[in-house]
Amino acid sequence: MEELVDKLRDEVRGSWHFRWIAVSVAWVVALVGWAAVFLMPDMYQASSRVFVDTRTTLNQVTQGIAVESNVDTQILRVRQSLIGGPQLEKVAREAKVEPKAGATPQLVKEFYDEVRKRIQITGSTTRDSATGGVYLLTYTDRDRKAAIRLVKRLTDAFVDNTTGGKREGSEQAQKFLVDQLKEYEGRLANAEQRLAEFKKTNVGLMPGVQGDYFSRLQGEIDQSEKAKAALNLASRRRDELQRQLRGETPVLTGSQPPVTAAGTSNDIASRIRDTQSKLDELLLRFTEKHPDVIALQQTLADLNARQATQIEALRHGDASAAAGIGLAANPVYQNIQLQLNQANVEIATLNAEIADRQRKIGELRERVNTAPEVEAGLSRLNRDYEVTRASYQALLERLEKARLADQAEQTGIVRFEIIDPPAASFSPVAPKRSLLLLAVLVFAIGAGGGLAYLLHLLRKVFTNTRQLQTLTGRPVIGWVSKTRPETYKADQRRGLLTYAAATSMLFLTAAFLLVAQWRLVQLIHH
Repeated sequence: MEELVDKLRDEVRGSWHFRWIAVSVAWVVALVGWAAVFLMPDMYQASSRVFVDTRTTLNQVTQGIAVESNVDTQILRVRQSLIGGPQLEKVAREAKVEPKAGATPQLVKEFYDEVRKRIQITGSTTRDSATGGVYLLTYTDRDRKAAIRLVKRLTDAFVDNTTGGKREGSEQAQKFLVDQLKEYEGRLANAEQRLAEFKKTNVGLMPGVQGDYFSRLQGEIDQSEKAKAALNLASRRRDELQRQLRGETPVLTGSQPPVTAAGTSNDIASRIRDTQSKLDELLLRFTEKHPDVIALQQTLADLNARQATQIEALRHGDASAAAGIGLAANPVYQNIQLQLNQANVEIATLNAEIADRQRKIGELRERVNTAPEVEAGLSRLNRDYEVTRASYQALLERLEKARLADQAEQTGIVRFEIIDPPAASFSPVAPKRSLLLLAVLVFAIGAGGGLAYLLHLLRKVFTNTRQLQTLTGRPVIGWVSKTRPETYKADQRRGLLTYAAATSMLFLTAAFLLVAQWRLVQLIHH
């Protein structure tokens, strides 16, 4: 560490021999730098703040039923167009910020490029924010009034182009939707016409509520099988009823006989009972040889023979024999007979249904080569019609939403409010002369010191024997001292005072410039 300190001390002592050159260079650099700082023109910054309210009551009411416009995207587009070529030139021209007359196209381009660099538009709206966002528009120029004018024109263009651009975009979208609707309306009419003509041409082959061709054919076959099964069941029921009628007759012969209009019974069973009753009364009075008894016995035998004949006829299906033996008025017989009649009617109905089903099955099988093709063609036409109709309905819905959104925007779905009108401070924002003056002072001192050290390196001066020994690598035996007279010491003191005064004046000049910079700028530029 000691060696480093010694070496540093030696370098400083060596550079000290060139101190007048250093202070001279420092003065020259400082004066040139300070002059350049004061010659730099003042730059004034004008700004305005615009509040964009995207959460108006109307916006909340129309949310979901109108096309939601992306305010961020629209503002970004406007911001890019404002600093673009044509729009920027228009705004600058209206604000009277123009290049000098007679400037070449290259100079004009460079002028507007410089204007573009000095324009700043910051801020954004976000969907997560409570209401909207704040946009800050700034412009820096040498002329304070020109800066204010340009910011004012930028603010007006920012608001007008945002709302106007949205309206223009909405009108273009509506025009596009109307054109598309006309095209799809024509397509829909053509599809309906083709579908109607197809149905007229293929009457009788269209699929109904029962489905397509194969579904209808299978349905008819299934219904025919069900009808055949029902017919088989009804036939067996009829046969059972007929068997019951034939089998129950001998039991039912003792039932109550019918009564004629004269109040007498006229069926064989009743007559047999009456004859048997009369015969029993005669046998109580006469013998079996009595002619009346013999006559009644013969009559009873004839009646029994007739009854047996009718019962046998009834067993073989002769329904007229039931009246002769007294079954026509029997409730059980009547119930069985009614069920038998119903079974016969059901059988006849089922036979007719089966015949009709078989006829339809035959007709459908005859169409096996044409009906599926017709149904396939109908499906294609229906599919094309539904697709066109769905697209038409979607476009119509979007058009209504776009119109509603346009009406809402014209009413005020997004609100612009100028928080701070265009204004500029009377104090310039650039250049920062205080910092620049101090920077020039530091740079000047550094330049002078650096030059002194460079000269020291080029014109090496040894201030002690250690430096000489280090450089040559040989031992130093001794040195010769120099005796200075009093006059030399006095000159040296005067030189030091003069150097201190020159250095102090440099710092005092810097301090003066810092204090009086505003007045000096006024004198230089005005």
